[in-house]
Amino acid sequence: MAQRPVYVERDLKEVTIKPKRQRYRRKGNPAVELMQKVIDAKGEHHLETNPFYSYYRYQRITTGLNNITREMADSLKILNATVLKYQVEYCPQTGKYILPMHYMEEVTHHLYRRSPKTDRDYVLGTNSEGITDLMPIGDNINTVIATMFTDVNIYDDVIELLERRFASPLSRFSALRFYHYFIDDTVMVDNHSAIQVSFVPQNSQDFGFSGRIWILNDSTYRVHKCLVYFPMKTAVNYITNLVVEQRFTDLPNGQRVLLTDDLFAELGILKGQRMAFVHRATNYTGISLDSIPAQSFNHSDQLREGTTNNEDSTFWAQHRIDTLTKAENNLGNMVSAWQNRKGSGAVMYLTRTIINNTFETSLKLNESYVDIGPVMSMFSNNFIDGFRIRMGAQTTAKLHPHLFAKGYAAYGTRSHNWYGMAELEYSFLRKQLSTYEFPRHSITAQFQKDVFSPSDMMWQHGRDKDNVWTSFKTQEVDHMLFQRNALLRYEVETNNHMGFKLQFKQSKITPCGSLVYKTLSKQNIPYLNTSEILFSWRWAPGEKILATKQRRNVVDHNHPIFAFAHTLGLKDVLGSDYHYNVSELTAFYRLWLNSYGRIDFNLRGAVQWNQVPFPLLLMPVANNSYIITRDMFCMINNMEFINDRYLSFQAEWNLNGKLLNRIPLISRLKWREVLGFKALYGYLSDKNNPDLHPGSSRLYQFPTRDGATIVHPMNEVPYMEANIGLHNIFKFLRIDYVYRINYHHFPGVKKHGVRFCILFDF
Repeated sequence: MAQRPVYVERDLKEVTIKPKRQRYRRKGNPAVELMQKVIDAKGEHHLETNPFYSYYRYQRITTGLNNITREMADSLKILNATVLKYQVEYCPQTGKYILPMHYMEEVTHHLYRRSPKTDRDYVLGTNSEGITDLMPIGDNINTVIATMFTDVNIYDDVIELLERRFASPLSRFSALRFYHYFIDDTVMVDNHSAIQVSFVPQNSQDFGFSGRIWILNDSTYRVHKCLVYFPMKTAVNYITNLVVEQRFTDLPNGQRVLLTDDLFAELGILKGQRMAFVHRATNYTGISLDSIPAQSFNHSDQLREGTTNNEDSTFWAQHRIDTLTKAENNLGNMVSAWQNRKGSGAVMYLTRTIINNTFETSLKLNESYVDIGPVMSMFSNNFIDGFRIRMGAQTTAKLHPHLFAKGYAAYGTRSHNWYGMAELEYSFLRKQLSTYEFPRHSITAQFQKDVFSPSDMMWQHGRDKDNVWTSFKTQEVDHMLFQRNALLRYEVETNNHMGFKLQFKQSKITPCGSLVYKTLSKQNIPYLNTSEILFSWRWAPGEKILATKQRRNVVDHNHPIFAFAHTLGLKDVLGSDYHYNVSELTAFYRLWLNSYGRIDFNLRGAVQWNQVPFPLLLMPVANNSYIITRDMFCMINNMEFINDRYLSFQAEWNLNGKLLNRIPLISRLKWREVLGFKALYGYLSDKNNPDLHPGSSRLYQFPTRDGATIVHPMNEVPYMEANIGLHNIFKFLRIDYVYRINYHHFPGVKKHGVRFCILFDF
């Protein structure tokens, strides 16, 4: 008698099906024809076609350690710590054990009106638990995570994720060229008959997705569900696995809208590592097409409705779509237990010192009344002082949430000069940590006496001229000046990131080093006095700010920035020597080119309207250090060009490895290419040209070195420089080669240069 076969049921973690290799064709491909119909039909499902719509959005982002094995548990002594032992839980997305360390959740109410077109997102409540509560920048970490792992909708033409833009598999513009599609089968999904379509990017190392889409098999070409993930050979850094699952539902009018958006990402520094995870779960409820009263749109974006308590358990019981896991519920106890562990305070103090660039005067979180720093500015070097020592301090919101003081004292070992700065700022808004928190509404008084180079005045974005890294110059900067400043500033920002500044400053500027002030009538001028009023306006719609104890950083550069400033010099006010007017306009814009990366544009123009000596004319925004800095020229020497009006244009194209990823062997390095071009066109009008006013007592002789002038008015040809660079070297280093295209005949100029910076990028 034949023995009956024995069947053993086994769970397979992953099955990869590789079709027979054959040439992919778009023409006559039924999968391409189907997807074209889906793309053509998606316009019918845009909610923006309705006069009104609204919905509630609940989102929770959980982060923690991933792939907890017995070896990892032993090395971290997880099983010996009771509070951590019960934090480890099974993850159904990966089939592994994870250790949740933090979660944040938010409920918003979104309102839309088509005419006039208006969008509003009102935050109803936020909540956060976990390890970031141990850090003063916990809110900043939450902002970074939420910005990197933004909401996804496959119906969009472009999917923004990790501060990048990916071509959607349903993009009207590029999907059929960027992706390859394959019809797998007709299957039942949630009691619906659906056509399952797989897709992969044409080049797996491009910034694109792989996945599957289930299209309702009812001739409406509506998407019922999708599963999106990164290809195995993706060029994205630090993400070893990413899966997005979305489900859609029908509205009464037949439109198909997103119901759930579930993202799970595994992260690791090295290839194959899965050290951490991010899980973002988003649910949309209460979707309505009813009309919305006009007064509901009168408030500013991100305004909190009502007085909802962020930690109100009743509120969260009502608005949480799903319940917290056991580990998420226990995060508060985990934080308390960590704080009570021996040595944890020192570890967190060292972490805060590195992040904040300051020494706090308390080991406990948010208990420091005064911070010492910045650490990276304690030692520096310049031509006048040689080795320079500086000690600074600033108060925190713990001492007073409205009143902040800061200052420094510095000593030059060669010059034996002492310098210093003292500042007092009163914030009309209560601050949690520092004055740099958004929004800002304050009045500031400051007194400063220090030594500068003219190029130091050009540093943007609040950079410190004494930073140790910028002390290393590409040339000898010996034309320096002592400056004594006293200023009073009023600053206010609105919720839509529009800012205004009104400032009065009085300065005494004394040349030093190789710099002298001498009129065309051969009279030496010991110093120059100025008194001026500055008015500035800045608008950055959609901008996201990270505020540290030292400065602000922009976390998302995908939004335009516009700024205007006008300075009025007041002659005879507090001894001021000149009357003048300076107007300046700047703009920034980022253009995405789908899989071909992005181009950043910077445009800047300025005019000095009056007759003034060269210290009050306009100099290029030049960077004389080896550090790459956005929107600054690399190869222009200190004070090389002086104009009374100029226009500069800068463009940088980051191709994200589009070319290098197609070169055998080189593609394994995952390097990414950058191309840049910068141009400056300036003009010195007759009234400010010393050559046309011999013997004038109003104008000064241009600075010289070895009897030759170092300042040059520009001719009709703009100055130009270009750079080609590689970044993502070892996943953190960028190196640029810079070439000066013209104006080679000036003495002391360099045609070639190398610049670098530390850059972490997904």
